[in-house]
Amino acid sequence: MHNVLLAIDGSTPSIEAAKLLAHLPHPDSLDLTVLSVVQRPFIHSSYATGELLEKAFERDKAFANETFRQVAEMFDGANVTIKHAMREGPVGESIVELAGSLKRDLVVVGAKGHSQITRLLLGSVSDHVATHAPCSTLVVRPTGLHETARPIRVCLAYESSDSASLALEEIAEVPWKTGTDFHLLTVETYLSDFIGQRIADEGIEISSHYLEGLSDAKARLADVAPHAKTHLVKGDHIGESIVTFAEDNAIDLLIVGETPRSAVNRFLLGSTSRYVLRHAPCSVWVTRNRAVENMDS
Repeated sequence: MHNVLLAIDGSTPSIEAAKLLAHLPHPDSLDLTVLSVVQRPFIHSSYATGELLEKAFERDKAFANETFRQVAEMFDGANVTIKHAMREGPVGESIVELAGSLKRDLVVVGAKGHSQITRLLLGSVSDHVATHAPCSTLVVRPTGLHETARPIRVCLAYESSDSASLALEEIAEVPWKTGTDFHLLTVETYLSDFIGQRIADEGIEISSHYLEGLSDAKARLADVAPHAKTHLVKGDHIGESIVTFAEDNAIDLLIVGETPRSAVNRFLLGSTSRYVLRHAPCSVWVTRNRAVENMDS
């Protein structure tokens, strides 16, 4: 998380995204680009109407600059280099394009859904960015963290897979330290007896296999999250079990790994990531940097 792109539009979700980013620990220095996408209104009309639209466009740009100043104040005193970028055009596509051209490690956007009813309906922009960004993505939902003095509660959904191992590798770069209530979660499905038959044939109990994986993950995070807690839960559906754990433990940030599948659709979300992103009551960080690097190497 050295090079970050934060998309803002002055709305409450985008300000929440900025607040969470400012709250997160980061490595020694952070190169932060704050992006405002301003869309120029266009209609076939008289010159007088066109002049009014141009004035409205200038007001939108002025509002974007003022919002950037508010966001920049959140990072006062931090080791952060911050700059403002302004683009015209479709919002989601503009964010993804700039993330790629600037080679960002992380894109941060606000989600639209906040209530129990609407939270599974991602905004079109956040859904597009999470699906298509060529790097890791953090979609932010408010959890009341900023109104309290408690530590941030973070949960990494972990399994013995390449995507989870790569996610762990990426997250281990963040100095979570003692100010974070960190959890490692593995879901053992009821189909594990069939899926893990090869492991069982080798005389290894499925639950023991998962517990060993959790223990290894905790050891790999010892330097950055020394008090991480491990959890093994059983359920029918991995994504649903992750979301339920987040609800029951008032998690602020869920982290899930993503594995590209081909050069054609390598940035598309898998079923578990998409389920968690749409149903989680909290912010969701989809990690894919290491996977993309491995594919390109």
